[in-house]
Amino acid sequence: MSEAHRVVAIIMARGGSKGLPGKNIRPLAGKPLLAYSIEAALASGVCDDVVVSTDSEKIAAVAREHGAWVPFMRPPELATDEARNEAVLVHALEELERVHGRVYDIVVYLQPTDLFRSPAWIRQAVELLRSRPDLESAFSAYATPKNYWTTDPDTGEWVRVLPEMAQYMTRQNPLRRLLYREDTGVACASRAEIVRSGRRIGDKVELIINEDLRTMIDIHDEFDLWLAEAVLQRWGLPE
Repeated sequence: MSEAHRVVAIIMARGGSKGLPGKNIRPLAGKPLLAYSIEAALASGVCDDVVVSTDSEKIAAVAREHGAWVPFMRPPELATDEARNEAVLVHALEELERVHGRVYDIVVYLQPTDLFRSPAWIRQAVELLRSRPDLESAFSAYATPKNYWTTDPDTGEWVRVLPEMAQYMTRQNPLRRLLYREDTGVACASRAEIVRSGRRIGDKVELIINEDLRTMIDIHDEFDLWLAEAVLQRWGLPE
């Protein structure tokens, strides 16, 4: 891979989870939760470096054991409940480039709590950015035909997200617009300058659309962990 298109996968895994203590290295179907994201990034074949940003030595040891690089520890102020993921990404990218002199062009963002991903989605996100200079980001999105409501910011009344939802249509109706749930934790690639500016995704994007219900599982409590293990043992991971 050329230096101009160096790709880094940054996986954030702090040690202070309260909803599910130690969740990032909790065992799930025989391996730590964090391992699934590391393995997917490595299996994608498009990441020059796979880095875990953590404040925990235990998590760092698990990350290294499963093939990730942990060249620095995350500072305490970026390991709180209030710390924004974007700030953690900026720190990780700048620290890598400063200490190791590596300039990255593309940043892959993965969340350990989203394990139901295909390495192909990561590869597709990166390849989209490589082939289309106009794009700033590419990420996984779940397509849903459901109708959604929200509140009007001025009146507080319930309103349909899309006006045509007032008329119920079949999924196959050509007039029906689907909604797409942004799943950047499943698979996301953004240009490094977007991340350096403090954003996870840019404005000019392409979606990698899936209809895989497994991507809805995001592990934050004991029920999520139980559900993920049951689904994983019965149906496995997306190919």
